[in-house]
Amino acid sequence: MIESIFIFSLLALVLGLILGYAAIKFKVKGNPLVDQIDAILPQTQCGQCDFPGCKPYAEALAKGEAEINQCPPGGQEGVDALAELLGVETLLLNEEHGENTTDHVVYVDEKLCIGCTLCIQACPVDAFVGASKVMTTVIEDECTGCDLCIPVCPVDCIYIKRPLHKYE
Repeated sequence: MIESIFIFSLLALVLGLILGYAAIKFKVKGNPLVDQIDAILPQTQCGQCDFPGCKPYAEALAKGEAEINQCPPGGQEGVDALAELLGVETLLLNEEHGENTTDHVVYVDEKLCIGCTLCIQACPVDAFVGASKVMTTVIEDECTGCDLCIPVCPVDCIYIKRPLHKYE
C-alpha cells in the first residue's frame, strides 16, 4: 500500500515538473509590436476602423492588413504616431471611417428616455448608467464620443454636446 502511494506521488511529481518545464519552454509570447501599436490607439473601442476594438486593429496593423489612417478618435496625431512607429509614410485621416469625435460626448434627454437599454448595450466603454424601464444617463468622463449609441435609440433622445471643461 505504501509502495503504491510512493510510486504515484513520485509519478505525479515527475509529470508536474515536466509540465512546468514545458509551460516555460514553449510559452507563446505576444507580438510586442501589437502592444506598442495598441498603446498609441485611443482605446475608445468604437469600431469606426471596421475592427471590433483597438486590439484587433493593432493586430491587423502589425500584420500589414490595415491602413494606419482608419482611427478617427486618434486623429491625425495618432496616424502620425503610427506612421513613425511602423516606419511607413504618414497618410491623411481616412474620412470614410468618420471624423474625430473625441471633442464631444453624448447627452440623454431623460424626459424622453423610455429605458430600453439599447444605448447601454451599444456603448463599448460602459459610459451609460441605467436599467431596463428606467431612464439612463451618461457618465461624461467615460464617454469617448464614438456615437454608437445614437442610431440604436428608438426615441431619438440622445444628443451630441461639447463637454464642459472645469478648469478653463
